[in-house]
Amino acid sequence: MGPGRRAPAGSLAPMLKSLAGGALFGEVWGTGTPEVLVLHGWGRTHADFAAVAGPAAAGGPLPTLAPDLPGFGSTPAPPTAWGAADYASALIPLLEDGGPGRPVVVLGHSRGGCIAVVLAAARPDLVRGIVLTGAPVVPRPGGRRRPAPAFVVARRLHRWGLVSDERMERARQRYGSADYRAAEGIMREVFVRMVNERYDEELAALRCPVELVWGDDDADVPVGVARAALGALSGGPGATLTLCPGAGHLTPLTVPGALRAAVERALARP
Repeated sequence: MGPGRRAPAGSLAPMLKSLAGGALFGEVWGTGTPEVLVLHGWGRTHADFAAVAGPAAAGGPLPTLAPDLPGFGSTPAPPTAWGAADYASALIPLLEDGGPGRPVVVLGHSRGGCIAVVLAAARPDLVRGIVLTGAPVVPRPGGRRRPAPAFVVARRLHRWGLVSDERMERARQRYGSADYRAAEGIMREVFVRMVNERYDEELAALRCPVELVWGDDDADVPVGVARAALGALSGGPGATLTLCPGAGHLTPLTVPGALRAAVERALARP
């Protein structure tokens, strides 16, 4: 599930590797023991980070684990409607069983950032620092957008058996978000579960420094979310916010240098 990536005409496609005992597929960039783990957003793949920590990066590749998360790119969808904790559990063997053998810096974009927070809270021994960008780790200020009244009515009537599955699907396609409409099968259930999760306890449990790097024109996860997250992290070991003027939600593609700098700062800490 999820969009695949094609190499540009005339170029060679990346050599994907089997990771975490065959549970994940992706790439390993750089040389030496991996020090960075990158987690992409919803509907994306690991290739988003090629210019941050991979072969297209201005400073060259960092020693990086770059998996496609289950349901996206080359990794099969999960068997059930996973939440962020399930995704985090799937990543533990990548870091633990034959993995780096020491804590890594985790860079998470969008929903990948939520998974990064859960992973770091559950296994602080595996994570030395986090870089979050465009990650909805706290509720949107002012609350989530309310669904259209017509959709609410259709959903209720569908539960009562008064609206057919076909009509309900047409309502979902008309009123659902772009990500919801694009998701199919189990991934739609995953999407619904994840957008309804909260990470207050995980943020409070973090024991590693956090860098927040945000596009100040991010319409999907606005800067208010970053500022609220910064407040939620104020009692921890340290958090900083870097705003990128004119950048939107896809920061790994538009401001890779800012993310690279944040990762390097995290790696430089004792």
